[in-house]
Amino acid sequence: MQRQPARDFQDLIVWQKAHQLVLSIYRISKGFPREEIYGLTSQFRRAAISVPANIAEGFKKKGRLDKVRFMNVAQGSLEECRYYLILSSDLEYGDTKKLLHN
Repeated sequence: MQRQPARDFQDLIVWQKAHQLVLSIYRISKGFPREEIYGLTSQFRRAAISVPANIAEGFKKKGRLDKVRFMNVAQGSLEECRYYLILSSDLEYGDTKKLLHN
């Protein structure tokens, strides 16, 4: 069975998973200490949002190099989130291991 080509970015499985990651990170970071609101919480959420946002933007780019550049930025933001998951766990701000190993 062959999949139909994506009509918009929301059809992309990678975007769907990235969006779920953002929702999970918002839920986790909601419980971070108040003093982190302009620090870790803000940085973590910004990096998370960057993943699906760059996938969405790259989806509409016409040239292959443009598409690849946006996907690469999304990958970089995903790695940044990975670090924030490790840091959040080490600071005992919540159980992030489940997300870290997905």
